[in-house]
Amino acid sequence: MVRTESPVCDFGRPAPDFRLTGVDGKTRTLEDVRGKNGLLVMFICNHCPYVKAVLDRLIRDARDLRGHGVNSVAIMSNDPADYPEDSFDNMKRVARELNFPFPYLYDETQEIARAYGAVCTPDFFGYNADLKLQYRGRLDASRKEPTPDARRDLFEAMKQVAQTGQGPRDQIPSMGCSIKWKSE
Repeated sequence: MVRTESPVCDFGRPAPDFRLTGVDGKTRTLEDVRGKNGLLVMFICNHCPYVKAVLDRLIRDARDLRGHGVNSVAIMSNDPADYPEDSFDNMKRVARELNFPFPYLYDETQEIARAYGAVCTPDFFGYNADLKLQYRGRLDASRKEPTPDARRDLFEAMKQVAQTGQGPRDQIPSMGCSIKWKSE
């Protein structure tokens, strides 16, 4: 598995629209999932050890952000032909077992990951109320292994976005497994 870091935040870049099916069978668009104060778009998957290591904290932060008017959505864009753990059925199982507080959508064509410029799992895109990019950083300071009292970078950044419409200028990239692209 290749460790990859997300690029620097392209402040103000508009969120690409999408129409994807979730593990609950519902189709959702960008407009369906946005919050009144912002939206967190997360590219995750089931097999990546980096994602597995942060899922509990990610779920906690997504729940806490709702109280600030920021909704969250998770998108899985990996090729399940090469990574069966990322299959749609396994997406359903993981979302159910962990009681995801956000829609978990399947990007079967990988067009949405390309439109966003996602490079790794997890990869976080934090948007303000106008759906302009304000955060492209890590979840927290603990990375793969939880660190007691680790600064909640993503939560604090998105709370700031909800309050001011602007993200912090200093951001530390997210780190994870590379997106598993389909062979052309």
